[in-house]
Amino acid sequence: MKRRSITKSFAQALRGIAVTARTERNFRIQLVAGVLALLLAAYLPLLAFERVVILLLIGAVLVLEIINSTFERIADAVAPRLSFMVREVKDMMAGAVLLTAIVAVAVAVIIFVPYLVPRLWYTVTL
Repeated sequence: MKRRSITKSFAQALRGIAVTARTERNFRIQLVAGVLALLLAAYLPLLAFERVVILLLIGAVLVLEIINSTFERIADAVAPRLSFMVREVKDMMAGAVLLTAIVAVAVAVIIFVPYLVPRLWYTVTL
């Protein structure tokens, strides 16, 4: 078995992320949302574990979207698009991404709101 260099492995992985970003609208939306959440986390005085939770959830949503896109491409290549099982698999994967994104938003609200409300209240009362 031929061994690949670590540089080549990283280049291929980055190419996979770039292909997903270029071809999948939902991934781009989630990527922008993740960057905004990271910027907000950098601005607010969050605790270390809160920052870790935000980072893990952003990663989970993005990774799951890549897995979902991969499943969709494999399913389309292997079985006809109208196959009932293919449709179910695609719907299940999309549901997994949606559920993860909903949980991520809920956790973000729980973490960010206590930091944002006093700042917004102070701004409004000025």
